[in-house]
Amino acid sequence: MKIKPFLETKQPIVYKTFCNALKVNRIAHAYLLVGEPGTPLKETALYLAKTLLCDNRSPLACEECVTCARIEKGEYPDVSFLDGSSKSIKKESVSQILGNFEKTALEAKGVMVYVVHHVENMTVEAVNSLLKFLEEPPTDTYAILTTQNEAKVLPTIVSRCETIRLVLLPRNEVIEAAVSSGASLEDAEILSNFYNDGQMVKEEAEEDEYKKAKAGLLDMLNALLKNPSFARYTAEKDVLPLLSSKPATRFYFDMLSLAFQDILNAKVGSPLKLTSYANILSELAMKLPHIEESLKAIMTLRGKIESNVNTGLLINHVLNVITKETI
Repeated sequence: MKIKPFLETKQPIVYKTFCNALKVNRIAHAYLLVGEPGTPLKETALYLAKTLLCDNRSPLACEECVTCARIEKGEYPDVSFLDGSSKSIKKESVSQILGNFEKTALEAKGVMVYVVHHVENMTVEAVNSLLKFLEEPPTDTYAILTTQNEAKVLPTIVSRCETIRLVLLPRNEVIEAAVSSGASLEDAEILSNFYNDGQMVKEEAEEDEYKKAKAGLLDMLNALLKNPSFARYTAEKDVLPLLSSKPATRFYFDMLSLAFQDILNAKVGSPLKLTSYANILSELAMKLPHIEESLKAIMTLRGKIESNVNTGLLINHVLNVITKETI
């Protein structure tokens, strides 16, 4: 997605903060971007990194010059990226990057930028290494950190950064924008729970990992309507082959959790988020027992994916809870 128009129209505080800093030449040595799940933290962080190095700023990064393109592809040696979205960031990774940043910049601009995505997922040792660097930053070296949970970021880190908060767009607005971009209402309703931008929803709906996870979800929901034995048969024959990667498995458990939240909503008479699946979710609300227990199990097991627990074991455990005492 092109992040500049999104920031300008939907995140004016972020846009104006950085524009003003550039205008008066007062760029902070470290920024902490804070946003709810679904906000484009990674995209915004990388865009700000591009802005610091862009060949044709106007007033922020053009996203079209050679430098912007190299940063986008991860080919600019003076921009480093650490991703804590799927696993913990360890001291070794931080030390390696910071060691490089203590040397002379490789590019003629002489500016170096490091981005730490989901800084809340750093180990204690990694945080300590980063903290030392934040306390005494080298000249022309900038840090851009992101977090979805500011409460989990050490106050000593927060105090050394200028904090910028992304606002969460209304979900109905995201759905409308996604459908206008060409996404189906069904996909927009699902993905708007994970992405806070219509264009991002449209793009993600076209990804194979999402399509596989969605197919697995529908197979499982339809199987649960029949009987527990059929659900187990479906899980082994149809669902597991679709979940051959961690991204697909994460999506599957996230969507299964979302579906069970709506099954619970249907049971107590609350509005559904997934109106496209209203019929099947309402039927399951009448058929399945202990829905709250099942939802808790799904959410707990979702956290075990990064521990490389076998996907089949995770799904079997979920089914043990969901189908218990089902008639």
